[in-house]
Amino acid sequence: MAAVEIKEEREVGAKAGGEEEEQIVNPWEVSAKDGGKIDYDKLIDRFGCQRLDQSLVERVERLTSRPAHVFLRRGVFFAHRDFNDILDAYERGDKFYLYTGRGPSSEALHLGHLIPFMFTKYLQDAFKVPLVIQLTDDEKFLWKNLTIEESRRLARENAKDIIACGFDVSKTFIFSDFDYVGGAFYRNMVNVAKRVTYNQAVGIFGFTGEDHIGKVSFPPVQAVPSFPSSFPHLFSGKENLRCLIPCAIDQDPYFRMTRDVAPRIGYHKPALIESSFFPALQGENGKMSASDPNSAIYVTDSAKEIKTKVNRYAFSGGQDSVEKHRQLGANLEVDIPIKYLSFFLDDDVELEHIKKEYGAGRMLTGEVKQRLVEVLTELVERHRRARASVTDEMVDAFMAVRPLPHMFA
Repeated sequence: MAAVEIKEEREVGAKAGGEEEEQIVNPWEVSAKDGGKIDYDKLIDRFGCQRLDQSLVERVERLTSRPAHVFLRRGVFFAHRDFNDILDAYERGDKFYLYTGRGPSSEALHLGHLIPFMFTKYLQDAFKVPLVIQLTDDEKFLWKNLTIEESRRLARENAKDIIACGFDVSKTFIFSDFDYVGGAFYRNMVNVAKRVTYNQAVGIFGFTGEDHIGKVSFPPVQAVPSFPSSFPHLFSGKENLRCLIPCAIDQDPYFRMTRDVAPRIGYHKPALIESSFFPALQGENGKMSASDPNSAIYVTDSAKEIKTKVNRYAFSGGQDSVEKHRQLGANLEVDIPIKYLSFFLDDDVELEHIKKEYGAGRMLTGEVKQRLVEVLTELVERHRRARASVTDEMVDAFMAVRPLPHMFA
């Protein structure tokens, strides 16, 4: 298996290294040729992960005795690596822990940033397991035009948005790389770094001769939260604990590398459950861009701003006249309001009704956008209220290096 995964990484590297290709998906760039859509079937084949099928969704429901999250049952989280092994272990009575993260490069999060945290909150509640959240403030210093001080400040600000998603402080440890890396964590980093050649790193991540060595040295930092011994204050004596990583599929290269190294240094390969990208308002050609404020709905947007953005920028699959629309209906495949409702409208019956009526031309674009504005405004307002209640003392509590005695309760 390890040999196969290294082969996959070299294939990805060949493409990452400059060949013109139909789509580019890596931790720093997501784009499709000529502004097209990301082909997730091709991505699964290229990355070597597996599609998350209905039988796994039903198994999660059976094991947790609760309905699957909307992101799971509607295929937002659509691919995985060894998720079935995590469920096998859980069914035997073996616990696991969750690991996810955020690269804090902006003051405010957009809705695409919230998706992995909303889903991770569901997993934590459903399986009653601990969670570690990595804030890669060091990565953003290395890749962005930010000072160390600004990167650290943004990490704390982003932590408030993450905490506002409702995580349980008795089961959650949030850490900043600049503050936490050292000790057992650093020993694991060096252990990983020694087992990945420079050529492999170039193949996996597409580094070039123009990249400074800080970038080349970073991947082990994101790899080792997958290993329980990186957190001796949490998992001392539990070095055999498995790890499940919910993330967007652009993070997959980090963990292909990690999964190759893990068995060689005595750890389980981390399992992954991976999401598609939340599309920009202008169309489904990748993920939202923080550099274009009109491509995204931010958790700081007012109700008026949300309404303006949806009405002005959300790409419609409706026809260009009412008469034509009544006759032909909307193209749901390209319609962004329908895509967004599929993420955030909980009611399956209502969503299917809207899709049926809109697709048949009986519902107009304006009506669909109006419903989307209502859904997004409620979501953003709820998040804003939750974030306003997050104090610096609460951030300190989540980021304190302390045992979590009730983390599996």
